[in-house]
Amino acid sequence: MSLNTSSNIFLDSVPSNTNRFQVNIINESHEGSSAVNDSTDPPHYEETSFGDETQNRLRISFRPGNQECYDNFLQNGETAKTDASFHAYDSHTNTYYLQTFGHNTMDAVPKIEYYRNTGSVSGPKVSRPSLLEIHEQLAKNVTVAPGSADRVANGDGMPGEEQAETKEEDTSGVVKFGWVKGVLVRCMLNIWGVMLFIRLSWIVGEAGIGLGVIIIGLSVVVTTLTGISMSAICTNGVVRGGGAYYLISRSLGPEFGGSIGLIFAFANAVAVAMYVVGFAETVVDLLQESDSMMVDQTNDIRIIGSITVVILLGISVAGMEWEAKAQVILLVILLIAIANFFIGTVIPSNNEKKSRGFFNYQASIFAENFGPSFTKGEGFFSVFAIFFPAATGILAGANISGDLEDPQDAIPRGTMLAIFITTVAYIGVAICVAACVVRDATGSMNDTIVSGMNCNGSAACGLGYDFSRCQYERCQYGLMNNFQVMSMVSGFGPLITAGIFSATLSSALASLVSAPKVFQALCKDNIFKGLQFFAKGYGKNNEPLRGYFLTFLIAMAFILIAELNVIAPIISNFFLASYALINFSCFHASYAKSPGWRPAYGIYNMWVSLFGAILCCAVMFVINWWAAVITYVIELSLYIYVTYKKPDVNWGSSTQALSYVSALDNALELTMVEDHVKNFRPQCIVLTGGPMTRPALLDITHAFTKNSGLCICCEVFVGPRKLCVKEMNSGMAKKQAWLIKNKIKAFYAAVAADCFRDGVRSLLQASGLGRMKPNTLVIGYKKNWRKAPLTEIENYVGIIHDAFDFEIGVVIVRISQGFDISQVLQVQDELEKLEQERLALEATIKDNECAEGSGGIRGLFKKAGKLNITKPAPKKDSSINSIQSMHVGEFNQKLVEASAQFKRKQGKGTIDVWWLFDDGGLTLLIPYILTLRKKWKDCKLRIYVGGKINRIEEEKIAMASLLSKFRIKFADIHIIGDINIKPNKESWKVFEEMIEPYRLHESCKDLTTAEKLKRETPWKITDAELETVKEKSYRQVRLNELLQEHSRAANLIVLSLPVARKGSISDLLYLAWLEILTRNLPPVLLVRGNHKNVLTFYS
Repeated sequence: MSLNTSSNIFLDSVPSNTNRFQVNIINESHEGSSAVNDSTDPPHYEETSFGDETQNRLRISFRPGNQECYDNFLQNGETAKTDASFHAYDSHTNTYYLQTFGHNTMDAVPKIEYYRNTGSVSGPKVSRPSLLEIHEQLAKNVTVAPGSADRVANGDGMPGEEQAETKEEDTSGVVKFGWVKGVLVRCMLNIWGVMLFIRLSWIVGEAGIGLGVIIIGLSVVVTTLTGISMSAICTNGVVRGGGAYYLISRSLGPEFGGSIGLIFAFANAVAVAMYVVGFAETVVDLLQESDSMMVDQTNDIRIIGSITVVILLGISVAGMEWEAKAQVILLVILLIAIANFFIGTVIPSNNEKKSRGFFNYQASIFAENFGPSFTKGEGFFSVFAIFFPAATGILAGANISGDLEDPQDAIPRGTMLAIFITTVAYIGVAICVAACVVRDATGSMNDTIVSGMNCNGSAACGLGYDFSRCQYERCQYGLMNNFQVMSMVSGFGPLITAGIFSATLSSALASLVSAPKVFQALCKDNIFKGLQFFAKGYGKNNEPLRGYFLTFLIAMAFILIAELNVIAPIISNFFLASYALINFSCFHASYAKSPGWRPAYGIYNMWVSLFGAILCCAVMFVINWWAAVITYVIELSLYIYVTYKKPDVNWGSSTQALSYVSALDNALELTMVEDHVKNFRPQCIVLTGGPMTRPALLDITHAFTKNSGLCICCEVFVGPRKLCVKEMNSGMAKKQAWLIKNKIKAFYAAVAADCFRDGVRSLLQASGLGRMKPNTLVIGYKKNWRKAPLTEIENYVGIIHDAFDFEIGVVIVRISQGFDISQVLQVQDELEKLEQERLALEATIKDNECAEGSGGIRGLFKKAGKLNITKPAPKKDSSINSIQSMHVGEFNQKLVEASAQFKRKQGKGTIDVWWLFDDGGLTLLIPYILTLRKKWKDCKLRIYVGGKINRIEEEKIAMASLLSKFRIKFADIHIIGDINIKPNKESWKVFEEMIEPYRLHESCKDLTTAEKLKRETPWKITDAELETVKEKSYRQVRLNELLQEHSRAANLIVLSLPVARKGSISDLLYLAWLEILTRNLPPVLLVRGNHKNVLTFYS
């Protein structure tokens, strides 16, 4: 292998830990360096360089036997470090380079650190070089901090890059469990409950071996499908603490997650009481047998249950490690008890056990017990409802997901194996006990068959016992009557009692741990604001001690009730609701087809998951229909509450993904539908700038687009592209959030352009999607046109021309005070900052007063310095009004009031529609839509149209007929017959004075001077132009007189917008028309449609 041996190259001649994808910082110097020495031997492999293989470039070739030095290019997921020293930057240009794949670049190789979340406990988040850093011209004045070169070489970031300091949690001493102790053991203990020892024999007796195995199989189908769905969700990203709540909330969103998380945590808390009471009942039965009762049965259950739950709480609070050790001990006892049962089945039975129905394995007993024998009131579904709770418990491992070393691997492996082992055990015990014990037995050893007695042909009869009287009277033994069959069959009866204790206590302990863990995760997400108190954790393992004590109190309350028969079905349904949502989460994520749904666990199918969800819901009603209804009501209530509160979280749920898919599909379907006049709706581009700077313009537009049309608030950033794009991107989310916060159903869009008109032109052409494209441009009236630069006037009038060129309607809105309140907002921001500084300083002073010693004042100045307070601090007794009065002169109260005028409910009044020119009906449609809104519903439409003075009544009747066909209600119709007469002299004088500064007056000058003035000031109004359009100018002035006469008291005036013919009407003259037309009037909407029908009277 040959290497460049220049002193500027920092690699050793024979590197020991380099790799061919190494990222190195190199110094490009123009000082002498030796050329690359090519070996004469043919290389085994030569890496292709992406750069020029000239001076100061590195070429690496491999000879046989040396390639292994470069094979291990990844070490723990990171690139190898270099050992040699080097210069950090070029001596001439101070320029940084990274060498990646033999090419000098700032690009960094893929690393896991770039994809972590901020504050990740698994390691720091590192920011890769931005696209701007790579795309823009390389800076020439990059400075290098000591040690930064190593950081760059290791891919930790670029030099000079400001990294957010992530405070890593100290993980030393934290207890993390593997898949066996953390998941397998817990799930097995939770699934193997009391049912295994005291109810399974009765279930097989009722349903028989055949249906009994089907009952077990059906239960296992539910849990297996749920386990598969849970495994798919778990392997689709990093799983944190919270168990079922975390899986559901991150998949379906906070609404489903929050509702099910709360009832799931409560169910686990009450389940502690259920299991403890089951343990206490067994102990009380033993006390009764030995005649050692303390008080009575109920109070003894309360006493023993209370003592037990206190002990379990102590084990839990002691830490997860102690709890895990206790679970392992309980599992060992449980396994011994199960093994004891199987051993007992092969130990020869004695006469006492035979009289109780136990005959060891007998084919006749197996055949007799294979079919069902339901007693009165029992059936397949009732027996299934009793057994199914025994199959639950598969979430025991997932509920402590935050305490697992690798939840993505542990939860699927441990859960699925636990389901398999426990299923085998249940089926094995069911078949064995049904093959050894008859259904009914008297327990009397005198019921043997003697010669000459008739036999009823039962299996017991064939084995020498006559239990026929059990058909007429209740017997105490046998599968159907004795719940302690397993104790009788076992080799050593007390071990079965120990197994019962182990099953109940392990399940109670698992629930006691699960409930606080799930509840803590729910509280940390702050979905329910009042529960934030319980989010705090303690110790290395972040133990939810507050949650433990809350769970303890809930469990103790239900233990003291000591009557759990009513609450038990509801708890089972709570668990089933969680299973249903886990299955639905898997289906929903698959159905949404999000690219982010990439589970590593591939053994799943979305339709199978949906079937599992439906099956869980069906089982809920099978177990107890009223409990299922209560569960759904509670879940729906919580769902509505969370939806109403709208928690500020974004977890990338499948609900969001499906919303996108649905919107995309609907948009595509809409493109295949031809436009029809009946479905026309105003779809508006509103040139608001930032939506908060012109709220009145947005409000009036939103009034006629809300729930009916598209509304896009647009802003054009003019200036250097880099600065504009940066400013534009940084404010996008904030401005859209402002729209959402103010409940304005609109989108925000922005473009960067060289000039305002180019930006608007881009928006007019490219905004929208498919059929949802704007058809109306809404702009505010340019109130300051007389003082504005000429380019602004050209741009303003130009965008109106552009809109007409693109066949887009135009609406110009004018209010007396104008729209722009950006200065007011700026003053308000300054006042808020001052108030925050004042409060912060007061808090600092208050904290300092509580400090001890003489260092208090010194600390005050340090804290005040951190607050960047340079002005004298106000006194504590000064009011906030003293601060607000600082800039009171900058407030324009009238402007603030005017900006909110369209938010208020409009009183009884009129909307006057001056429909002077037929533009397709947009001038009439917009005010009609306004009258449908709550704020405008008290306003009546008055219609004004032009007509001949000698045909006023006929034209009024014709217009009324047209409006009735359009089904538009109106209060009155006015035919204006004197529009085209000359305005009075005062009004015309005002117009002439308005345009005087902008006239050329070329007729008063000689031809040469006039031509020169035209070339120098082409924007001025010529005498020829003014004379040509004199009649139109008269009309605008006359219309203002009519508007003053008829509509001065209207709430709103909607008026046909005059159109300036391109190349004929100068920009300043057109703006003068608009000025004189809308002068001294209430709010005015100048409307001009695209002259295509938007109204129809056909059905």
